Amino acid sequence: MEEKYRHFDLKKDIDLIGLGNAIVDIIVNVEDEFLEINALKKGSMNLINSNESKALLKNCKVIKKISGGSSANTVVCLAELGNNVQFIGRVKNDNFGNFFSTDIKKSNTIFNTPPIDKGPSSAHSIIFITPDAQRTMCTYLGASIEFEPKDVNYNSIKNSKFLYLEGYLWDSDLAKNAFLQAAKIAKESDTKIILSLSDSFCVDRHRESFLKLIKNYVDIVFCNESEVLSLFKENDLQSCQESISIICDLVIITLGSKGSLVINKGKPEEIKPKPLGRTIDTTGAGDLYAGGFIHGLINNYSIKKCGELGSICAGHIITQLGSRSNTNLQNLLHNHLV
Repeated sequence: MEEKYRHFDLKKDIDLIGLGNAIVDIIVNVEDEFLEINALKKGSMNLINSNESKALLKNCKVIKKISGGSSANTVVCLAELGNNVQFIGRVKNDNFGNFFSTDIKKSNTIFNTPPIDKGPSSAHSIIFITPDAQRTMCTYLGASIEFEPKDVNYNSIKNSKFLYLEGYLWDSDLAKNAFLQAAKIAKESDTKIILSLSDSFCVDRHRESFLKLIKNYVDIVFCNESEVLSLFKENDLQSCQESISIICDLVIITLGSKGSLVINKGKPEEIKPKPLGRTIDTTGAGDLYAGGFIHGLINNYSIKKCGELGSICAGHIITQLGSRSNTNLQNLLHNHLV
């Protein structure tokens, strides 16, 4: 019998609540030369200010705008798969904030965090896509970085099966406090806590506190290979497997074109990739993988099937621009799951 990973309380009304940066993704196609001219390392995530954002966008043609952010992408994926989910993130009452709110609600994601009227403008991230489908991000965090404890609906967290936390929030002390309070409430309420490590540079900045957070609160970790290597300052994946298993029961490591590795209570299982076409844009691949995997957890599928669902979602999203599926995800899973 294939092993499953059950959440504690099937009677809870909310399937998952995601906390994260509320960011409008601005997708732009560029040549490699553009990155070189602007001293941008391919595949990196760079924090910029509003003036730098304006300068970078000045000579670019915007292809698409999306209500994004890592956690939001995962939550929307779950909503489109028919789950009852909520997203909590801070926006300002401005053009970007209004766009984010309207756009994310189209997926039936519940988003009711009141916008702020003063302070920095809403966050946005310019995602530069090069011909090899790699993404390089320049992000203005704006209002999202002032996410604070009062923005969180703690009663909703008590009534949720899962709480999904985005590692990027750790860059702000205010958001970090909200993050920790939400984790404490979740742990007291038998709400399973999921952490996405978000980015290897983010792990570099917060390695020790991330390790402490995982040990004390986290039930499930999503990361890619570079993030877990950074977490333990190792050079090969094999060296990290035992270390991460000691501090967390369920760990999912995405490996790009090589698929993924799921470590459940110390037992590793390889999940094959499921590419569904030519790779155009890797934006949101890890987020959509997490969405598909968690959809499986919510429905108490086997760990292997959860991984396959994640692989299908990721394998589809890389064949199009942006992190919002242009096809029905429920039909996609039905058609491609063997």
